[in-house]
Amino acid sequence: MNPSERIAQHFHESIQTKQVALDQLRPFIEKAGVRMAECLQREGRIFACGNGGSAGDAQHFSSELLNRFEMERPGLPAIALTTDSSTITSIANDYDYSEVFARQIRALAHPGDILLAISTSGGSANVIRAIDAAHDRGATTIVLSGRDGGPMALKLQDNDIEIRVPAEVTARIQEVHLLVIHCLCDLIDRQLFGQ
Repeated sequence: MNPSERIAQHFHESIQTKQVALDQLRPFIEKAGVRMAECLQREGRIFACGNGGSAGDAQHFSSELLNRFEMERPGLPAIALTTDSSTITSIANDYDYSEVFARQIRALAHPGDILLAISTSGGSANVIRAIDAAHDRGATTIVLSGRDGGPMALKLQDNDIEIRVPAEVTARIQEVHLLVIHCLCDLIDRQLFGQ
């Protein structure tokens, strides 16, 4: 396969994955967007975490809320738990890397807040522990996952929402996660600030 064909293959696989995801995930994305907007209306906060590309997605989400997405509006309280290198390294050093998000959630989250937990495999120990910490603090969890949801899916409670991308390839899952994040930002903006 030459480079041009390979590029076309990536595009076609991404489009196909997104089409299948649209059909399966639309109600979960809508429910999550409504829940996030309600949280922010009550002056709650949304925390986001993940590793690697999912850490980038957590930061992308929080920046779209703190600054703005596509409309002019006040900043909204969203915190990426992946950005404070001093906090992350001190927790990893003094305790364990699996605690880097959970310890922050235990210190910062209040009942009614939301944790956006992102993992393509659903197997990230530190994200799973953050879900446990969020539940302990009375926060709701919204999960972006893929594959079979992994152990993370087993941690979810009745009030939580899982948006599981129906794909096995990490790159395709991440591409849909980014689109879902943009959908959530748009839903939040329109619910809170109208057209």
